[in-house]
Amino acid sequence: MTFIEFKKHLLDAEISLPKFSKLIKVSEKNLQSYKKKGEVPNPIAVIVACFVEMKKAGLDYADIVDGLELKAKTKEGVGFAKKAKKPE
Repeated sequence: MTFIEFKKHLLDAEISLPKFSKLIKVSEKNLQSYKKKGEVPNPIAVIVACFVEMKKAGLDYADIVDGLELKAKTKEGVGFAKKAKKPE
């Protein structure tokens, strides 16, 4: 799926890109990076296509996804975190 098709599907599902990213626990920056590539990965394409069909069927995909209690993935060791002092 092209990024343009992805954006059209978001409109059909009546969800913005920021809300979509929060719902599926993927950073908005990560999703925006697909714009340069021109295509979105298959799992993201499947998700947004399913959201469109669920919306058409009158199902609330947001409640269903929230019920999954997804966790956002974080990178370990990134940034300037304070290092624990070693006991002497």
